[in-house]
Amino acid sequence: MTDTGAATASLAGCIDIRQAGPRCKILLGDLNGDGRMELVLVQADNRQDVRYIPHQTQCLTAYDLDGRMLWQRGKPDAGAGSQGSDYPAQVVDLDGDGRLEVVCVMHDRLLVLNGATGEPKRAFALPHPEAHDCIVAARLTGGGFAGDLLLKDRYRTMWALDRNGQVLWKHEGNTGHYPWVYDFDGDGLDEIMVGYDLLDHDGTPLWSCRDLEDHADCIWVGDVNGDGEPELVIGGSVTVMYDASGNELWRYSGSIESQHIALGRFRPELPGLQIAGLDRITREDDGKGLKGKDGLFLLDSAGKELWKEDRAADGWLTIIDTLSNWEPDAPDYILAFRRGGMLPALYDGDMRVVVGFPTEGYAVHADLCGTGLEQVVLYTDEWAHIYSSVPLELRSTYASSPLPQPKRLSNSTLYPGGEAANAPAPFER
Repeated sequence: MTDTGAATASLAGCIDIRQAGPRCKILLGDLNGDGRMELVLVQADNRQDVRYIPHQTQCLTAYDLDGRMLWQRGKPDAGAGSQGSDYPAQVVDLDGDGRLEVVCVMHDRLLVLNGATGEPKRAFALPHPEAHDCIVAARLTGGGFAGDLLLKDRYRTMWALDRNGQVLWKHEGNTGHYPWVYDFDGDGLDEIMVGYDLLDHDGTPLWSCRDLEDHADCIWVGDVNGDGEPELVIGGSVTVMYDASGNELWRYSGSIESQHIALGRFRPELPGLQIAGLDRITREDDGKGLKGKDGLFLLDSAGKELWKEDRAADGWLTIIDTLSNWEPDAPDYILAFRRGGMLPALYDGDMRVVVGFPTEGYAVHADLCGTGLEQVVLYTDEWAHIYSSVPLELRSTYASSPLPQPKRLSNSTLYPGGEAANAPAPFER
């Protein structure tokens, strides 16, 4: 389990993003329908303490892959806050016309902007002054597309809004960080896993997880055990898996805090899907004066620990996500970044670093040009570096039509959740 022989990613391009202001988050989407994705730099307001009241959006800046600024809405603030919580902004097709909008909370209003131009299309009042922790696109009222929205405060309340900004219902409880929506019953409308509670599309509680502490840090959906039905895997005080009817299938208690999890085919020779996790072993912000430390781990489809990292370098704020289609016929990899004393990297299912990135920063990933492979964008306050497994010409598009917007990119969050493709039968490596 070493990084001997790790490959170096190919640098496809660099974009100067300094005009967007410091401490931005990047969202991705084909804003203008040209067959290439654009970058939306989201800067938060200057709230510094977001433990109880979350950020609003200060400024939005869109760039194309050639580095040209396409538009800017708002004014960058040198004193902007940082990613201690989500930024309330998403790139999503809210009206089902095939063209993307940018939706955000700015100046105490819910704004819907034309993705291509940044011009306002609609504006709505917030249901509550603190209803701006995150934005979730959902199918709650029909129409065949995710045109409704979920807003929440930091940890207590979530509001469901229809596409006209009218409040449909309100849910109060332990909401966790980022709810995930999925149509479990096949009626064309989404159920909502918010914290440890599953709600129907109309807000009716269906069931709740049992005997869990703290809050849900991240939520994933996938057919983990290969039974043909989707399961829910939730990271928090422990890692648990439930079926869609509310039956707990297993729990993994070998972590202190499962801050992040990610589902994937990291070990293709094993049945089902595997669960990568990030255990926040020692917090550095609890007032005890301890040096922070975290570690990756991997579970099999039955919740059995396959390995756990014992890192030597300092660091306790790692973020992980599943990266699929990095190169042809490759298994899924674990993308890990914000590692403190370790550079971002792709890890395989045996804890080996298979690709190392030479630059630090936050990360986003997508198929930027329609090649069928995903690229990784690592960014700081000044530059966005785009890496690929193969040489890539960013000025070219390999798609004959606008790129589709994956659900994952319309539900971007500091606490990555998601959906994993069905796991095929295992094969021998």
